[in-house]
Formats: sequence, structure tokens, C-alpha cells
Amino acid sequence: MATEIERKFLVKDDSWRGLRQGNRYRQGYLSTHPERTVRARVAAGKGYLTIKGKTQNATRAEYEYSIPVQDAEAILDELCARPLIEKTRYRIDYHGLVWEVDEFEGENAGLVIAEVELASADQAVALPAWIGEEVTADPRYYNANLIANPFSRWHG
Repeated sequence: MATEIERKFLVKDDSWRGLRQGNRYRQGYLSTHPERTVRARVAAGKGYLTIKGKTQNATRAEYEYSIPVQDAEAILDELCARPLIEKTRYRIDYHGLVWEVDEFEGENAGLVIAEVELASADQAVALPAWIGEEVTADPRYYNANLIANPFSRWHG
């Protein structure tokens, strides 16, 4: 079984900007059941279908498959729940780990989250200065939940 071990953090300032060029992502969900999610994604001209299990202590099963980009676009346009997740992802190397900083657009504009994938749940992580509050255990920040409850609706 493929396993993803990931921690999520809010980004507290803009000092990370300019460290790397970002790639635009467009993704949507076919299923957002609490026990499993199924999403389609287009990033850097490639298509993906991803199935994820329930998160438990920053760990969950994950299976990702490449699919033709035309199929991914059609799934996004015709089958996925709205709103789609639109974001720019920046990959930043820091102390031997790759941080993925997602700057959201559309109904989630204003939200910036950093994620880091780990080899084990207890792996020590050096936090960059621009990292803020950890939100790994807060389901509001899961991409699958941002379609039902977009960030733009949190403060109104």
C-alpha cells in the first residue's frame, strides 16, 4: 500500500516568495467522503487521478496514477464538484526536505498553506522562518473540504 505522511502549516509572511517559480494546478473531486477522496488534477501539462484514504495522525493511504491530460481536463470540466481547486504550487528545498507552498485562487484566494511529506510520522522537521501555525489535524484545510467550505466563506 502507498502511504502519504504529510504535515500542513499556514504561511505567516511573504519571505518565501521568489525562492522558486510556481506551477499552476487545477483539481477537482469526484468523491469527498470522509473515509476516502478521489480527485482529478492537471499540473504542468499532465493529468492525474488520485485516491486517498482517511487521514490518521498525518498518515493516509494514497494511490496516484497518470492519465491523459485531455481526460483529466474533461473530468474536471464535466464531472467534478464545484468549485474546483485552483492554486499555484511552489516547491522549496529546506534542510533536506521539499516544502510545497500552495497559494490558492478563486473562492479560496487569500489562503496560503505549506505542506511537507515525511518518511515517518515522528520525523524531525526544521521549520522555515515563514512557517506559521500547524493545521495538519484541522480538516478545514484539506483541499477536499475547501470545495464545500471555501476559505472566502470563513470570515463573513
